[in-house]
Amino acid sequence: MKNLIRKIVSVFPKPIEDLYLKYEDKWLYIFFGGLTTVVSFVSAGFAKWVLEKWGGFGDDAVSDISTVFSWVCAVTFAYLTNRVWVFDSTTKGVKNLIIEGGKFYGGRVFTLAVEWIVMRVGFAWLGINYWVVKIFANVVVLILNYVISKVFVFRKGKEQEAVSLKKKEESDG
Repeated sequence: MKNLIRKIVSVFPKPIEDLYLKYEDKWLYIFFGGLTTVVSFVSAGFAKWVLEKWGGFGDDAVSDISTVFSWVCAVTFAYLTNRVWVFDSTTKGVKNLIIEGGKFYGGRVFTLAVEWIVMRVGFAWLGINYWVVKIFANVVVLILNYVISKVFVFRKGKEQEAVSLKKKEESDG
């Protein structure tokens, strides 16, 4: 996927290609973050529709359940894409994958709480349009998630940096 994106970027003028390569992890995070947002919105919309149509739930329950359901779907998608394409994780072994995944999901629990508060206050209590609040909440969460992933989850030691640099050079050549 990363190589496909690089091939597409290579048709742009050199300054744009250089800008992309300089900030590649951020561009990839935005790209996959956008796809994660689609996963979040589709799963939230599905849950909202099911809960309202067949569940007879009130706004508080719809807000809570749809937020948690979409969180599980989106975080699972985000972990896989961030691990492979955004941060080039070189973590190996079941124990280390569990630790890495635990840190990823743990950081996302914090941003779930942020999203839950924004959704509860904005939609359920203040009555602002569900999708307006959902978009705002997702922008806040996207920024927080990048910082958490970069600083705490996929932080690379010197050995991992060397492996990632070598992988990047091999894919460039």
